[in-house]
Amino acid sequence: MISLRRCLLCCLLCSLCALQAWPAQAAFDVDALLASLATHPGGRMDFVETRHLAILDQPLVARGEMRYQPPQRLEKHTLSPQPESLVVDGNTLELVRGKQTLSLQLDSRPELIAFVDSIRATLAGDRATLERSYALLLSGTPAGWTLSLLPRDASISAFVLRIDLRGSGNQVSAIDYLQADGDRTELRLSAPAAATTP
Repeated sequence: MISLRRCLLCCLLCSLCALQAWPAQAAFDVDALLASLATHPGGRMDFVETRHLAILDQPLVARGEMRYQPPQRLEKHTLSPQPESLVVDGNTLELVRGKQTLSLQLDSRPELIAFVDSIRATLAGDRATLERSYALLLSGTPAGWTLSLLPRDASISAFVLRIDLRGSGNQVSAIDYLQADGDRTELRLSAPAAATTP
């Protein structure tokens, strides 16, 4: 009987030691997600953008590539249906469409910089910048998360009601915009197609 008790006690102690040695799972919260996103080195992604407009029977679909160079440079190059380039570098935004070029300073348009930073500050893991303009809501797990940005300022909510970014780990794979007028835009990101060899 004594040896059986000792055996049970030994098993119990071993189990407790094993539980103590097992690493506690880190909490998955906004800080953890943004810290993970901040480790991404940037690079290039293909995109498909689908815009659902109330005035049109069919959505508008555009394709191209996005490039991100942490922490301040973001490029969106539309290849079809019409070539267009949008480059944000620091405080400067430049839009090239055909033979026309528009350049402006973001600090002259607070609502525009908030819109740009919904992507740029998220990719950089910059919570302070995000929270100047948005309330942040996170759901999901590290393997599949959704970060929702809800505008704090009326100048922003006059254009967009909600921005949902979805992804896995430190990679953003989808961005959805719900506009104040009911229109919405869905942006899907994927790794660039492998180059084909002849």
